[in-house]
Amino acid sequence: MTSMSFSTSTIGRRFRNVAEFRLDPAFVATSAALGDLPLCAARLQLDARYPWIVLIPRQPGLREIEDLSPADRIALMDEIVLAGGAVRAVGAALGLAVDKLNVGALGNVTPQLHVHVIGRRVDDPAWPGPVWGHSPAAPFDPAALEAAVEAARSALSL
Repeated sequence: MTSMSFSTSTIGRRFRNVAEFRLDPAFVATSAALGDLPLCAARLQLDARYPWIVLIPRQPGLREIEDLSPADRIALMDEIVLAGGAVRAVGAALGLAVDKLNVGALGNVTPQLHVHVIGRRVDDPAWPGPVWGHSPAAPFDPAALEAAVEAARSALSL
């Protein structure tokens, strides 16, 4: 697990902006809240075929990584690495061993800055291609969703 440290000025600026932050409704419809990391809201993507976490920096008006301050870009990378461990933990909880982590900040459909951290495996439905547009999401059964959320929160220390 990665240790994250932030200067007081960075934390103060970030939390002032949090009050203005609004999560795009598309994330509410397609993911489950895991909790807040220092920079990002962490959410579990609701597709039972893939261990998948979405990180959304909690600052208003962001569309690109370049919109973040240099310190927040570093924080985002630290949170991506942390989310990678959480994705592996979700995969283990679901019996979906992760062969490769994919990280992407596309935003073509939902322009609010967000980063996908996806656990891929050679036998997943979209392998080796991208998961986007491959097929409709598979819903979690309630027990699997509970296990995935618990594994992710534990790995993220939330």
